[in-house]
Amino acid sequence: MNSAHQASPAEHVSAEVLVEIEGCTTEDAQAVFSALRTAFRCDRAAGDVPRDVAGAGGTVWTSTVDAGEPGSTPEPRRLTAPVGISLQGGYWAVDQVCAGLRPAFAVTVLGTAAGDQEKEVELRLETLRQPVTRGA
Repeated sequence: MNSAHQASPAEHVSAEVLVEIEGCTTEDAQAVFSALRTAFRCDRAAGDVPRDVAGAGGTVWTSTVDAGEPGSTPEPRRLTAPVGISLQGGYWAVDQVCAGLRPAFAVTVLGTAAGDQEKEVELRLETLRQPVTRGA
């Protein structure tokens, strides 16, 4: 009989989510990364500002977010246009990152691809509309 600790399957599930942002301005990418850094531990430092790369083709910015280390609730962020974002990771972790983005942006799920232990979600982020106050 082996007395070594046997890890449960849940202990093997990664909380890391790969985030890819494309088809937007550097300012919009920075707004998304700022919200992600507020909501979770992220591998992009605050001073790591997205930059366009010269040449043919579009620019894709990436980051890894740790959904297992939540931060605080991000404030709404303004975008100049809708932003396409892709999240890839474990089911729980991707769901956590989606939920973490909702206070900052209007989030629309465009599609999902599911595997055994991971899923990929394509989102469209837009500026939240301000609620209409009555009597104003």
